[in-house]
Amino acid sequence: MLAVKLLPATALLVATLGILSCNQSSSNGSDAAAGSSGVKTADGYVYRDLNKNGKLDVYEDGRQPVEARVDDLLKQMTLEEKAGLMFINGAKVNDDGSIGDQPGKGMFAFVPNAVKLVNEKKMTHFNLWVVPSPASLAKWYNNMQRYLQDSTRLGIPMTIASDPRNHFSSNVFAMAANTFSQWCEPLGLGAIGDSALTRHFADVSRREYLAVGIRESLHPQIDLSTEPRWPRISGTFGEDAQLTARMAKAYILGYQGDKLDSNSVATMTKHFPGGGPQKEGLDPHFPFQKGQVYPGKNFNYHLIPFEAAFEAHTAAIMPYYGVPMGQTSENVGFSYNKEIITGLLRNTYHYDGVVCTDWGLVTDANMGGVVWPARAWGVEKLSREERVKKIIDAGVDQFGGEDCAEIVVQLVKGGKLTEARIDSSARRLLRQKFELGLFEDPFVDEAKVGQIVGNPESLKAGEAAQRRAMTLLKNQDKVLPLAQGKLKIYVRNIDSAVAARYGTVVSQPEKADIAILRLKTPFVPVESPIMMAKMFHHGDLDFKGKQKDSILQLLKTVPTIVDIYLDRPAVIPEISAKARGLLADFGASDAAVLDVIFGKDKPGGHLPIELPSSMDAVRAQKEDVPYDSKSPLYKFGFGLSY
Repeated sequence: MLAVKLLPATALLVATLGILSCNQSSSNGSDAAAGSSGVKTADGYVYRDLNKNGKLDVYEDGRQPVEARVDDLLKQMTLEEKAGLMFINGAKVNDDGSIGDQPGKGMFAFVPNAVKLVNEKKMTHFNLWVVPSPASLAKWYNNMQRYLQDSTRLGIPMTIASDPRNHFSSNVFAMAANTFSQWCEPLGLGAIGDSALTRHFADVSRREYLAVGIRESLHPQIDLSTEPRWPRISGTFGEDAQLTARMAKAYILGYQGDKLDSNSVATMTKHFPGGGPQKEGLDPHFPFQKGQVYPGKNFNYHLIPFEAAFEAHTAAIMPYYGVPMGQTSENVGFSYNKEIITGLLRNTYHYDGVVCTDWGLVTDANMGGVVWPARAWGVEKLSREERVKKIIDAGVDQFGGEDCAEIVVQLVKGGKLTEARIDSSARRLLRQKFELGLFEDPFVDEAKVGQIVGNPESLKAGEAAQRRAMTLLKNQDKVLPLAQGKLKIYVRNIDSAVAARYGTVVSQPEKADIAILRLKTPFVPVESPIMMAKMFHHGDLDFKGKQKDSILQLLKTVPTIVDIYLDRPAVIPEISAKARGLLADFGASDAAVLDVIFGKDKPGGHLPIELPSSMDAVRAQKEDVPYDSKSPLYKFGFGLSY
């Protein structure tokens, strides 16, 4: 039983590299254009004969109820095909959009070939990281859907998922935006606090995703950033449960609509039941920290955003890696924990959507000779087979970043799992495909990709959000906004060519009327043989040593406007004291920052996270409690305006 009383219901990038690459073999994929030749019935109904039997099956008939179609398809599926549904892994997109097995590049050389996983593992779910271009992605997507239609026994269409692609971001979990519209990060949407804008953002992203074939978002991330050192704060809406609940509901509705249909992108909301309260902010992607802690006995507070997600009917839920220490009868990771998945999520909240693990819970990954252990926290001594069984027994439907479908088959054939249990997960996964309209028409219009992805209106809306999210923290003597074109300015960490549009750029601070300095929240790389662990922004939040001295020297030399990018709360009392003006951004271009500083746009944000006054105050905070540091420098919700 949970150790807390439940509230009543109210709603990688490659950092997820738990994925496992197969030994890839060549496969000549089709470059056929989108579309399919349908079969017409006597009464004029056109359908896709996916199982090639020359007749209209119930599952091929879009006029039939979804549950009847699922029933019909399940009866025709082999155990191997059902097991394949339960795995989602990375896939490689070739530069030319073909689906053959071409060599990978650089750090992505390990990414598997999707055709191989279809043929050998019967998989039909894939997630994508870096892609060559939207046009190449759309072409690859259509070629894969054509392959599944023509070359597999039942023609079950593919579902493509992605981490966020629409943010101006240096976050390791956000894909490079490329030509997709670039908005502020989710933390910036929290700073703006406008549900209508958040829904509009999600709707724009939805249209861009649909254009290239992405039908499931591995977001929103609705964890609460109650531990300020946690590296994943920029992907959240902040530390306040009610604010996050409002943003989560708007976000999900923007992607899915009121119900899943052919115009929807299904949301996989994460990380149930809240991944924010990490001990000392260390992330459980890595073996140096495996447990979430609740010193403030505040477990229920982290459920509030998920209650909003349930109200919005999120299509899928992803639990996090960590162990909820002391909250259940066994200290095991969330996806291994039956009291969390079946007891809380299924039984208490009556959630019947897809539950998918976070990536890499079963199999160790070899990263350039360094073994990154599976995130099987609390069950490290179990075999891979025992881990798979325990996850399924807990109530999970799908394995992220894994492709070991054969283990599920072995467990059923060995009498350790029933096929009926596999059917229950397969049913949820198939239902989602039917609701998304993938069985009727899974293809995209390649000719329209360039008209939709990153169109001028969407780009303009994203750039406006970058500016609106900026939060004014200090404006001594109303120095801001600056007068454009009239000042000699010294800039640091800003493109001088961009700055020259606003004033005369000088090379020395002593010659300037004013300096403009862009900073980022500091971090301290952890000691770990795993390269990805070093890329996560862990550790202290304050500037130190020569870096701090250099900043303060500039502030002493010339009146300075400081802008700081907050991917985590920064501890900046001395900088705040000496700066003439201080702003925070949540993912913004140099032009966006300068437009606000020079008054072309106004800052519209309010802090979705408090800024502590010292690292001592940070260390004294309770990991599960919001805005609880002693005498914060800037409180949650603070924000000035012009």
